[in-house]
Amino acid sequence: MRKLVAGNWKMHGLGGSLAELQALKRGLGTLSCDVLVCPPATLIARAYGAADGAFAVGGQDCSPKASGAFTGDVSAAMLKDAGAATVILGHSERRHYHGETDALVAEKVKAAWAAGLSVIICVGETDAEREAGKAHAICHGQVAGSVPKAATAANTAIAYEPVWAIGTGKTPTLKEIENMHAHLRRCLAEAIGEGARGVRILYGGSVSPFNAAEILNLSEVDGALVGGASLKASDFLKIIAAIKPL
Repeated sequence: MRKLVAGNWKMHGLGGSLAELQALKRGLGTLSCDVLVCPPATLIARAYGAADGAFAVGGQDCSPKASGAFTGDVSAAMLKDAGAATVILGHSERRHYHGETDALVAEKVKAAWAAGLSVIICVGETDAEREAGKAHAICHGQVAGSVPKAATAANTAIAYEPVWAIGTGKTPTLKEIENMHAHLRRCLAEAIGEGARGVRILYGGSVSPFNAAEILNLSEVDGALVGGASLKASDFLKIIAAIKPL
């Protein structure tokens, strides 16, 4: 399975930030993995131009509606039209700050597919849920509720992002990461059947140039969803280079 390294810029980036994408393009060389950058919606079209086919560009969220009187929302078709190939959905920050439910995430997934986008569906437990021994149950519920049965390796990836590790510098142990990814594979098989074997399961949560090699080369990890370290081409390139060629 070819691994995927995706950068989530979150609410960072102005026009001047496109220089980082140009530096990323110059530094990529021969790729041993797929590369995706998800800038804010305001930069998607320009990012697509800057990438010039060297890497893919994606969005960070989309409306479950195709169009209509929804001021401020961005549809999946709009992302596609701007040059996006993929969209991140169900990120913990959307679930927490915007109250997004598993059912809403599933509706957004279907809308993205209908527009021709692939999706990265995020799941993960909070620190309190982890300490209470509920991590597996929480992630099982999120997969069951957020991943429609039509998910395939071609249209869907899953990102395991323990909420307590996002932006904190904390990461689970390698054994914990492998254990959770294996658990998520079983959850996916329960949700969508045999096709679960080909769906990429990414790890996210304080991925950096310093821990990328040991995380990304775990047998159960099919790539990474990178936050802050994707904002600088020099850091992101080091993470990409950490993946051993197949």
